Amino acid sequence: MAPILEIRNLYKSFGSVDVLKNINVAIDPGDFVVLVGPSGCGKSTLLNCIAGLEPLTRGTIEIAGEDMTDVPARDRDRGGRGNSDQLLSSGN
Repeated sequence: MAPILEIRNLYKSFGSVDVLKNINVAIDPGDFVVLVGPSGCGKSTLLNCIAGLEPLTRGTIEIAGEDMTDVPARDRDRGGRGNSDQLLSSGN
């Protein structure tokens, strides 16, 4: 079965600061994935790259076998799902 999400050689930099370096992930349909790490380690940046809200410095993102690397967020079908950070925010 082909991955529903595949990230290959993803790099994201802000100026001279490398935030994400050589990220490679394949998620199959039915997989349950959790991103855990300390504040500032790049979790939200990775999700923003996947959603098309942040451009990649280099690398590729495929969703359901379709290259979405350069597709803007407004042109991506999210299937009615939002960012889970919004659901867990305390509003403080």
